[in-house]
Amino acid sequence: MSNYITHIGTDESGKGDFFGPLVIAGVMVDKYAAEKFIDAGIKDSKKITDKKILTLEPIIKANSKYSVVAISNLKYNELYLKIKNLNKLLAWGHARVIENVLEQELCEYALSDQFGDENLIKSALMDKGKSIRLEQMVRAESDIAVAAASVLARATFIHKMKEMENTYGLIFPKGCAQQVKDVASEFARQYGKNRLQEVCKTHFKTYKEI
Repeated sequence: MSNYITHIGTDESGKGDFFGPLVIAGVMVDKYAAEKFIDAGIKDSKKITDKKILTLEPIIKANSKYSVVAISNLKYNELYLKIKNLNKLLAWGHARVIENVLEQELCEYALSDQFGDENLIKSALMDKGKSIRLEQMVRAESDIAVAAASVLARATFIHKMKEMENTYGLIFPKGCAQQVKDVASEFARQYGKNRLQEVCKTHFKTYKEI
């Protein structure tokens, strides 16, 4: 790791889940933290169990500068109605966490997974982020900083889903399968269809199918 460059990795969780928030995380990783994270087994959150993710979350928080933005379903649906473009919404979130990390410590380089025109993130960045070198990469989770961000985002998503389950007394499945539709129908029966926007992403096809 002799040529390792300190940088910010960003990633999101919840994008493909009908229920639950959209969570975006940014983590600044230096050489010391990179070695620690690799030793701890931090990698793309999709390759780790939820249980393991929750044990890795405090390791990341203790050894890096980070920011997590969780957009609740109500806020997400409101923003989506205004922006009408998921990539622009994601770009806003990625820019936000980069800015928040830069408030803690300056850095020259940021990397995120490829999800759209990288100019979307650049144009959403404010004063501190304007000078940062920003790259998007396919399967960027292979980078340790992006992997750490993916773990933090997923950990927050898990916590938020648990809060929702405690609030509404229902188990909200992940993804968009038939089980998801069944729970959505049950939620609508208990709380009314109008309140579905509190727990799901209303622009999903699943919403219209219920």
